[in-house]
Amino acid sequence: MKKEHIIQRITDVGLVAVIRAESADQARRMTDACIEGGVAAVEITFTVPGAHRVIETLADTYTDGSILLGAGTVLDPETARIAMLSGAQYVVCPHFNEDTVRMCNRYRVPCMPGCASIREVVSALESGADIIKLFPGELFGPKAVKAIRGPLPQAQIMPTGGVDINNVGDWFKAGVVAVGVGGGLTSGAKDGNYASITERAKEFLARIKDVRG
Repeated sequence: MKKEHIIQRITDVGLVAVIRAESADQARRMTDACIEGGVAAVEITFTVPGAHRVIETLADTYTDGSILLGAGTVLDPETARIAMLSGAQYVVCPHFNEDTVRMCNRYRVPCMPGCASIREVVSALESGADIIKLFPGELFGPKAVKAIRGPLPQAQIMPTGGVDINNVGDWFKAGVVAVGVGGGLTSGAKDGNYASITERAKEFLARIKDVRG
């Protein structure tokens, strides 16, 4: 799938499920639950044990294009390349690293670096970042999106951290193109309640659709 189509699909749906798990099996079950709930984009973080193998397994399982498979918590270009070769279709970072963005651009893979200041946002855009990950979102809140997009209306912003079912509408009203949601979506996995993840995914998607009108 072309880079532009991946970005468009993520922004159309508006939700990226951030998968942090204690094991590869748990990560796969969380992903399956999200997909059953209608999530179109999942982010397997590299804090998951054997994350690249999880990505490989999911890439081999979902070959029909029903999901977009991404890699998260990517700290450097070496990890980004491993993720790509494992089947990741986009890369998400907790920080801005120019070499990582350049690596992704080299292979036309969408990259979403984490930024926490106007200076970082501008640097990321100049380096070719496709979507700016506002992180950690809970430290800023939706008002920060309006503040950033005042001087930088061209910035496509996706907050991660602190996004939950109660405030997701506020983020979209502030002008984000998507949200990354971890614990607010997948917390049921701690008790083995994967069905709750599916239901919460449906709630998120319904809330996003509603606020978008």
